[in-house]
Amino acid sequence: MTTPQQRTVDLLCGAFDLNDRRKFELVDAKGDLLLELYFKPITRSDRIRAMSTAGTEDALKVSTQMLCQMAELEDGTKAFAMADAVRLQRELPEKVLNDLELFLHGMEADGTIADAKND
Repeated sequence: MTTPQQRTVDLLCGAFDLNDRRKFELVDAKGDLLLELYFKPITRSDRIRAMSTAGTEDALKVSTQMLCQMAELEDGTKAFAMADAVRLQRELPEKVLNDLELFLHGMEADGTIADAKND
C-alpha cells in the first residue's frame, strides 16, 4: 500500500518552527546590559497586521509597529503595547531603534534601513 504524498504546503509549513526565538541584548550608553528581547520569525501575516495597525505603508512606521507587535520578554509576554510605537519613535535614539528593528528583520548590525525596507 502506498503512503499518500505530503502536500507541498504541509511540507513547507512543517519545515519551519515559528516558536524558535532569537535573543537581542540591548545595552545602555555605557555598554551595560539593559534588557533582553526575544523575537519569533516574522510571517507575512505579521507584516500585514503591522501595516494595518500603523495605517500606512511607510517602512519606518510599519517597522516600529512590528517591533511592538513582535518583541517578547524572556517569559514570552509582550515587551511593548502597540501604542508604544509612537513613543519609541519620538524618545529613543535613532541608532537604538534601528539596531532593534534590523535585528527583528534578521539583518546584521551593519545592514541598512534600505535593506530592511526591501526585506
